[in-house]
Formats: sequence, structure tokens, C-alpha cells
Amino acid sequence: MSVILEVNNLRVTDSRDQDEIIHDISFSVAKNSCLGIVGESGSGKSMITRALLGITNPWLKHQGKAVFKTSGEAIDLLRQNEDTLREIRGKQIAMILQDAMSAFDPITRIGDQMAETFVENKGLTKKQSMNLAKEALAVMNIREPDQVIKKYSHQLSGGMLQRCMIATALAMEPELIIADEPTTALDSINQGQVVEEFQIIRQKIGTALIFISHDLGVVKHLSDQLLVMKDGVAVEYGDAVDIFKNPRHAYTRYLIDTRLELTHAFQRAMKKGDHHG
Repeated sequence: MSVILEVNNLRVTDSRDQDEIIHDISFSVAKNSCLGIVGESGSGKSMITRALLGITNPWLKHQGKAVFKTSGEAIDLLRQNEDTLREIRGKQIAMILQDAMSAFDPITRIGDQMAETFVENKGLTKKQSMNLAKEALAVMNIREPDQVIKKYSHQLSGGMLQRCMIATALAMEPELIIADEPTTALDSINQGQVVEEFQIIRQKIGTALIFISHDLGVVKHLSDQLLVMKDGVAVEYGDAVDIFKNPRHAYTRYLIDTRLELTHAFQRAMKKGDHHG
């Protein structure tokens, strides 16, 4: 499979005290595949992708290579200036953030915000962009997109806003989507819907995906490859099915066991509920 992103020996250092936050990380992402990056909070999983996209604090220094292969050319993301990176972030790599509420302006209708993104990055007219916003919401199985685009962010649930954000990213037709903890702020029903939507994305559109989460249950459903982070170090990296079946590192085993324990507890609670029903 052709590789779309190849990261070699990525290090991120805090120039104020020379503290190395990310230690020598290497991985690759193939076209139409999903890399899951897991670890507890503070493990460095989000820092990796922020460094690649140039959205870290100015005192953080990056070393290594991150070659993004796009439409016939190979670009080292770590060697680009801010303007080039902004253009890549707008068109070729889309970022879906954890907190959908903060991604939308509360005083502008959702449809207008989606359309503005398309006008800016795809060179469409306002009318074309509004139509694309509706189409994008329909692809995400959102009922009554005509109504949704007229709403303000406070009138929609967190799950719905998250889906609007995913729809916007998808309509940009990026080559790579980076989803940073996109299910964290959602309840389990909405989480399930968002995971299903990411599966639809992969089947229908074939976009490569980096999915960052501390929730192994979600990652297990989506990932082909898995990168396990702890304290800025990759403790395990490889085929996701293999790692879930046969984790080699104690920390990965701990993550899988605690995750399964949570699931069992949840299932036990559901069963008890049935008996009382």
C-alpha cells in the first residue's frame, strides 16, 4: 500500500528547559488506512500531530522528518513555513478536534460557518458552498440538513456539532484526516454514532485517518495500525489486531485490561438492570 505520511525520529523539545517531550517517534500511514494513537492524557499523543501541523507553542522545537506525499510531491512538514502549513491544513490534511463546541462561533449560523470554509479553501461561490454544506451533512446521515444549517451552535447537541465538524472536514476532500479525541466529550450513544461515521468515511471516501484517543474500545473498531504512547515514548507500534491479541509491553496490557474491565463492569450493570425490569 502506498504510504501518504512517513514520520522518522520525531522529537519535540521545550527550548526553555531542554526537556524532551516526544522521544524519537517513527511511524507511517498508508492511503485508505487508519493509524490509532493511544495513551493516557499527558502521554504525548496529541503533541505528535500538533508538531506535524505546526500548531504547537513557539518555544517547542521539532526535529526529525515528516514526509507527506501528496499529488506527486513529497513535502517534509517539519521544514515548511507557516503559510505553507496553513494551506496544507486547509486543503490536504483536516483536523477534527475534541471540543466541537469551541470550534464553532456562537453568533454565526452553522451553515454559514461551513460555507465560509468552503469559499476560502475550495474557491466556491457562497451558494455552491451552502449546497455543499447540506450535501456534507446528508453524507453523515444527518436528518433535515436544511434545518441544521440554520441553527446556532448552542441549539445543537455536542454529538451533532461533532458530526457537523466531521462533515465539514470530509467535504474538503482531504488526503488525511487527523481526529484528536473526537469522542471524548460525547456520551456512549453519540460515541457509537461518530465511530460509525468514521467507518463510513473510510469505506466511501478512502481518506487516510489518524485517530487519537485514550479509549481503546473506539480505537479497536477503526484502526489498522496502532501506536501506543507513554510519557512521550512509543512503547508499542504495529498491526492493531496483533497488538490487541498479543500486547508485548506491560503498559499496553494494562491499557487493554483496564479497558476490558470497564466494558465488563458496564455489561454487568446492564444485566442487573434487566433483572429489575
